[in-house]
Amino acid sequence: MLVHADESLVQRRIEELLEAPTSGANAPSLDRLEATLTDGYAEALALEAERSRIERRIGEVAPIAQEPVVAQEIAALARRRTVAEDELGTLRALLGRLQIRASASRRSRS
Repeated sequence: MLVHADESLVQRRIEELLEAPTSGANAPSLDRLEATLTDGYAEALALEAERSRIERRIGEVAPIAQEPVVAQEIAALARRRTVAEDELGTLRALLGRLQIRASASRRSRS
């Protein structure tokens, strides 16, 4: 089962935080930034686990890939793996940007 087929709620939350003001009354709190980072890292781990399960399944059925049903399963698994990898790449990029934002927020509090 794929963790997320569409843009995830966590990704949308990260994007909202990145678009928010960096200072002033409407700027997100450091606690909110850090909580969202934690949620994002948890989602990244779930996507990595999903990718690993898919790769493991491909390895299990690859020896009998000449059977039409198995070939179809491998093709579906490969598509799911691609989606998971794309989502993971997008999420990692967003997390990197949010981490920079949280670090800047920590520095401004010092």
